[in-house]
Amino acid sequence: MGKIITIPYKPRKWAKELHDTDKRWAVIVNHRRSGKTTACLNHLQRDALITSNSRYAYIAPTYKQAKNIAWDMLKSYAQCIPNIQFNEAELTAKYPNGSKLTLYGADNPDSLRGIGLWGVVFDEYSQQPSNIFTEIIRPALSDHQGYAIWIGTPKGKNDFYRLYEQAKKDEEWLTILLKASESKLISREELDSAKKIMTSEEYEQEFECSFEAAIKGAFYADELATARNEGRITIVPYQKGFPVHTWWDLGISDSTTIGFFQNVANQWRLIDYYENSGEGLEHYINVLQDRRYIYGSHFAPHDIEVRELGSGQSRLETARRLGINFQIVPNLQIMDGINAARRRFNTLWIDAQKCDYFLNAIALYRKEWDDKRGEFKPRPYHDWTSHAADMLRYWAVSNIEQKSDELKVFIPDEDY
Repeated sequence: MGKIITIPYKPRKWAKELHDTDKRWAVIVNHRRSGKTTACLNHLQRDALITSNSRYAYIAPTYKQAKNIAWDMLKSYAQCIPNIQFNEAELTAKYPNGSKLTLYGADNPDSLRGIGLWGVVFDEYSQQPSNIFTEIIRPALSDHQGYAIWIGTPKGKNDFYRLYEQAKKDEEWLTILLKASESKLISREELDSAKKIMTSEEYEQEFECSFEAAIKGAFYADELATARNEGRITIVPYQKGFPVHTWWDLGISDSTTIGFFQNVANQWRLIDYYENSGEGLEHYINVLQDRRYIYGSHFAPHDIEVRELGSGQSRLETARRLGINFQIVPNLQIMDGINAARRRFNTLWIDAQKCDYFLNAIALYRKEWDDKRGEFKPRPYHDWTSHAADMLRYWAVSNIEQKSDELKVFIPDEDY
């Protein structure tokens, strides 16, 4: 008989349903202080102890959050395990049976590539890039038929909301929604105290799991809500006979984004969106060619003119050599660009399917919070959402003809 290891963890009622399920996929929408992270770390740890030489991952929105929130918690619950090893540099717990549990940040998705996983937890998934599962983690689970658990508190109707709504309709998925008014995990006195300090939207979001509440400090919350109400976020097909203009946010270590716009009947239509990282200009030009659109103008920020140390050439010159002549976007202050995007948003139609990642990003694009002063800073918070928002800003400040720009095709007479 094997040795019994008792972890000093007592699951709450809602967590028992998670620990007992045999379903491969689970979405958990719980209020603050319900013990989501604690339960899921111990869920991964239990399975790591059961299955020898297995590997599990916990993914927070950022590496810093994973270290600050989950690492000490994991060590606290795991320290009773004989011969366990903790690698502080890699945030990895190595169990005596050869299994590993590693903490990651979604802000460095490349660190997750190429690994095989038996199980993964996405913590505060509403603050993570929506493609991290489909492009990186889903293939990593295939060899071992691994499972995935998405947990968090709502941050508007983004990819976490859509995932939860989809999961509710599928019997192969486990879904849990836990409101503070129903769980009884937080006293009525404490909730009443929170209501006095928080706005009603904040309280509904954090404690009652409302997906309807606006995200605190979000720049485009009102504009997105209006666009949805007016039906401007829908299926927006490519219109042949009208050129496609592209706006780029060019990154080197960060992501590069491309927005594909058409100007039809005095409407600006974002028909497509692409984002990637770690690729050269050749890759993105191939992306343009693969789409087979008829292109008009291409726009890039002013830093495309900066010469690179290695080659001595600017990316503007490299792009010209590869066949794309960029126009340079006016170099305005960030807040001026954001205000321009807000003013022009009512002219914008967005394809809900091809631009899903873009919509998720700008919904979460928000002001940076100053903990010391207890107020927002006069600048955006820089994270994975910034690249899509910068592209939108470049579109908004560009001086391009506003009227519809249907292509004019000349057909000569027979006597010409």
